[in-house]
Order: sequence, then C-alpha cells, then structure tokens
Amino acid sequence: MNLAFQRTEFLVFIALGLLVLAISLTRGGDRFFSAVENFFGCFAEPKGRAVISVAAAAILLRVAMLPFISVPFPGIHDEFSYLLAADTFAHGRLTNPPHPMWIYFDTFHVNQQPTYMSKYPPAQGAALAIGQLVGNSWIGVLLSVAAMTAAIVWALQAWMPAPWAVLGGFLALCRLGLFGYWINSYWGGAVPALGGALAIGGLIRILRSWRPADAVILGLGEAILANSRPFEGLIFSIPVFAVLLFAMFRREAPSWKTIASRFTVPFATIMVLCFVFTGYYNWRGTGSPFLFPDTLNDSAYQRATPTFLWQKVMPPAHFENPQFEAFYNHAVVTSWEEGRARSIGKARRVFVSDLRTLMRFFVGPQLYIPFLAVLLMLRNRRILFFVSQTVICFCCFLLVAWFQPHYVAPLVVTVFALIVEGLRYLRAWKVRSYPLGIALSRAFVICAIVLTPFQPWGYQEVEVTSRARVAKELAADPGKQLVIVRYSPQHDPHAEWVYNRAKIDDAKIVWAREIPGVSLSPLLNYFHGYHVWIVDADTPMPSARPYAGP
Repeated sequence: MNLAFQRTEFLVFIALGLLVLAISLTRGGDRFFSAVENFFGCFAEPKGRAVISVAAAAILLRVAMLPFISVPFPGIHDEFSYLLAADTFAHGRLTNPPHPMWIYFDTFHVNQQPTYMSKYPPAQGAALAIGQLVGNSWIGVLLSVAAMTAAIVWALQAWMPAPWAVLGGFLALCRLGLFGYWINSYWGGAVPALGGALAIGGLIRILRSWRPADAVILGLGEAILANSRPFEGLIFSIPVFAVLLFAMFRREAPSWKTIASRFTVPFATIMVLCFVFTGYYNWRGTGSPFLFPDTLNDSAYQRATPTFLWQKVMPPAHFENPQFEAFYNHAVVTSWEEGRARSIGKARRVFVSDLRTLMRFFVGPQLYIPFLAVLLMLRNRRILFFVSQTVICFCCFLLVAWFQPHYVAPLVVTVFALIVEGLRYLRAWKVRSYPLGIALSRAFVICAIVLTPFQPWGYQEVEVTSRARVAKELAADPGKQLVIVRYSPQHDPHAEWVYNRAKIDDAKIVWAREIPGVSLSPLLNYFHGYHVWIVDADTPMPSARPYAGP
C-alpha cells in the first residue's frame, strides 16, 4: 500500500471518528447506539446461534458482492501449487506419479520427482478440494473463511462476554473476509487461523472443566496448524502448552488420573493420528515419512536461500530453464537477503518491518488505539498471555527469512482478542464522571466497519490474466490442446504460465515450456494427436497460434 493511500485512509478515519464521536455524545445519538448495542447483546447470548450466524454472514456478504467482485483468477505461483494439491485430493489421491515428460512441465513450488505434487502442507489444498468437489475451488476459500470467523467467535466466548466475542469475530470478518486477499485469492490464511482459534478456545475450556471434548478440539486445532503452517503453529503453541503444564501442577488442579483420562488420552489420540497421517503423507510424496515435500523442494531448487537462520547456505543449483535461474538465483536471493536477520541491527529492522506489516494488515489505523491500549492492562493474566504469545511468535519469526501476512495466520484470534479487550478497557474510561470511553469505543467500531474496503493487500479489480484468457479460448476448441509457452530473455519469473492439472494426460489443456537447447521432439511425440499451439508469453497481447516447429 503506497504512502498516499495510507495518508488518505488515516485522514478519513480521523474525520469519520470525530463525526461518530460527536453524534454519540448527543442525547439522540446515545439513545440510538444504545438500542443497537442492546439488540446485538441479546442476539449474542445464545452462543451457538451467534457462532452460526457469524459464519453465515461471512458467506452471504461475500456472495452478495459477486456481481461487483467476481471469483478470483489464480495468478501467483503459490496459488497454482495449492490448486494442484486440491485437484489431486479431489481425485482421491495424496500425490501423483511423475510424468515421463516432467522436464517440460517443471514449475515453481511443485515437486516433479519422486512424485508430482505441490510442495506445501496439505490443509489448504484440502479446503480447496472441498470447494472443487462442490463446484469451484474458491468455494473452499469461502467456507474456510466462514469457519475461521465462527471459530474466532467460539474461542472468544470462553475468554470474554458473549457480545464482545461476536464483535471480535465480526471485526475479523470485516478485516479479512470480504476485501482482503485471504478471501480473494487461493493463498490461504483462513485455514491456519481456524487452527489457532480452535487451540485458544480449547485451552481456556480445558482449564475450566478438563472435558475430553475440549481436549479433542485442542488436538484438532494443533493438527490443522501442523498441516498448514507447521513452524508458525509450533511457535504459536508454545505459550498454550506452557499454560497447560502450569495448570497441571497447581494445587487446584484435578488428580493426575483425571487429567490423564480427560485430557492426555483424547489429546494424545488426536496427535498420534495427526503424526501418522503426516508421516504417511510424506512417505507417499517423498519416499520417506521424515522428509517433508517442501524440504525436498527447497533442497532441489532453493538451497542457496535456506528458510531458517540456523541452516547452512549451500551452493546454488543451476537450471537449464532460464526462468528458474531468474527466480531462484536472483529474485529469491534478493528477497532472502532483505529478510534474513543475520545481525542484531538487522534483526531489529526486520522485527520493526514485520510488526508494521502486521499492524497495517490486521489492525489498521482505525483500531491502533484499542490494540495498543492492552499495554495498560498487563496485570490481567489473560491479557498478559495474549501479549506474551504475540511477542514470542514475532521474536521466533525472525528465524525465518520470509514474511507475509498469512504466515502469521495462527495469531489472528490473539490479535482480535487484544483489540476487543482494548475496546472494553477504553469503554470504561471516564472524564470527570462523563462516559467518554463509550463514545470512543463506538467511533472505533464504526470506523472499522466503514473503512473495511480500504485496507492494504485488499482486493483490486484486475483484468483477466493473459493465461486465463488464452485458456478460455482454447477450452472452446474441440479435442485436447498442448500449449508450448515461449519466454523472452527479459521475462518476469513471477508471471508463470506453466501449471497443470493433477492428471496431465487427461487434461483438456496441457501447458509446457520451451527450454533453450532442449528438443521438443519427445514432448510432441508423446502428445501425438493433440492440437499444438505456441504462445509468446511476453508479447503485449499474448495469444495462441498453431505451432509450426522450432
């Protein structure tokens, strides 16, 4: 988001906030806002209804916007990789056999050997597969966002009064579930956020009653984190298990027999099933239960830019494919050097940069003050837990060279818990017995709702990608199509065309790349009978034309 846009958003927030503040301070304005608050307070009390209603609102509001904001087209490397996983799962497989012509299909964030599959953990692909089975992969995105907001409400209901829990879920929906890229792309974010919310909600319920059902929910949350954002989920879970261990050794804790039967056994059962599945998934994809697909991919393509700070930098891999050279040995190296915290000074700069990214994306100027107000509430153990979890996560994230808002998705429930707690604190603020805090809290909430479309990484209407346009044109032709993509030496490696379905030989359109010095004869012989096309991807208006030879 550019500086001019940030300044505009901030000025609009100030103007709108002052207007709402002035209205709420009048007798008529206070009467109106009080009536609205009472209505939603009564609505939120049946907790099950509130959870379902927020999930339904997430679906209905975004569907209502489809005439103006259409179903998104994939355009980022990661999106195509996740969609490959979705297509694989939708066909009832965990991975795909390597294709004989794989060298022409090799692409970013996809393993070609020993099996053909996305390098990413399976949870996001599974959500997209559900959507694909229903009719469109984006439906899986929509359902995952609805589940995320419902889980946030459910989690916050255990930590605060029901109306405030609903407010937290609704603010998360406004910030993430309508205009942001989490709902308008296939990158993910909602799935690990769902896992984090289940873990936090299960934690407080376990501490209160030690019910087996809550232990199972905590286990499900941890399993989702392990299969979506495993490293970030592990760091996120450290404070959770620290609190659980502390509670087990308190005088008021149940007997060890009770803890074992009501917590340890059900939780361990879920975790064992999770580890067995993960090991089996790894074995099917890489040949070893202990070798993760992304680790295999990094060792083959990205070994010169290790993900974690403690990993040794290896000599770069070199490729016949010029696009891989440009991406892995130039673009990725530049980004990696910017984000790698190799000194105390660099760590401080990276920490501040990542914190600004989180604040702009999750909080925005309209909720800065409520979020920061929690620093005045650190004597509250509940607040101290959320703040400690945020600080621990961010310090540990410095061990990773990359940062995107969806990387910290497990923290969503924590961030919005802090925002709501800050609003509760501000609401009690009085100036000479005058309840100014009530008016302030109303102004912050109204601004957050009204400014929902104006946010960084938000949706921007773009033309259909050239790849999608060409694919639509070729899909109308009879028979099967083989598209050979030719890139110029100045090609932007982020604008990739070569991505395929899980079952390449059954696909209507097969995408392949032209590699300098590598003959296309084996590819053309293998796909004998296909209509063969060539696309110059870097022309101003790329189009498919019949292939007439080298």
